Amino acid sequence: MNSTTWNQAPLVAFDLEGTGSQDKDREAILEVAAIRLADGRPEYTTAFHSLVNPGRPIPPRPWISPGLTDTTLATAPTTAEIGADLEPRLRSCYLVGHNIRVDWNLLRRHYPTITVTGLIDTLRLARATISGIRYSLTTLLDHFELTDEITAATGSRPHRALWDTAGTAVLLRTLVRHHWAREPTLTALLDIAGIPIDSNDAPATSSPDQETLFDIDTRHPS
Repeated sequence: MNSTTWNQAPLVAFDLEGTGSQDKDREAILEVAAIRLADGRPEYTTAFHSLVNPGRPIPPRPWISPGLTDTTLATAPTTAEIGADLEPRLRSCYLVGHNIRVDWNLLRRHYPTITVTGLIDTLRLARATISGIRYSLTTLLDHFELTDEITAATGSRPHRALWDTAGTAVLLRTLVRHHWAREPTLTALLDIAGIPIDSNDAPATSSPDQETLFDIDTRHPS
C-alpha cells in the first residue's frame, strides 16, 4: 500500500471547454486550464490557461461558455500550438477534475501522446462525502463557502476553464477534509475518487445526473 499522503502526490487540477459531445469525434477544444497543486493547494503563479482556436465556426449552443465566440477565438493559438506548453505540465501527474472522465476523453482525442498517472474525480468524492445537494461545481463551492477563494485565479470567471480549474482545486482539499479525519493516503483517495485510465474506453457522455454540472440558469440567465 502506498503511504504517500494525497497532498504530496503530483496533482494538477484541470478543465477544458469544448463544443459539446454532440460533435462526437469532431468535438473541438475552445479553452483549457491547468493548475498544479502544491501541498494540496492551487499554485496560481504557475497556472496555465489558454483560449484555443478551433479552426472552424462554433455552433450556436446554449451550454458553450460565455465569451467563447468566433471573434474571441479567432486570434487564439490552435490546439497544436498549445500542445508544447500543455503536455509537459500534465505528464506523469494525477489529473484532478469535476467529472474528469469527460475532459480526459476530449483531451486525449486531441493529444494522444499525453500520459498521466491517474484521474481523480471531485464529483465522485462529493457524492461519497455529502448528500442532499446538487453536485454541480458551482453549487458545491457555494455550499462550502469557497467561491471567494477562486478570485486568486486572476482573470477567471464562472463556467470558464480557469475558474472551474481553480474551483476544482480548492474543492478537492475541502472534500478531503470533510471525508477523512486526517490526511488520507493517495491510495485511500484513489479508492474513493479515482477513475481507471483505459485507452479502450468509449468517449464519455453526460448522464442526466451529470447534466447538473452545468448550471444552465446561472450561465444563461433569462
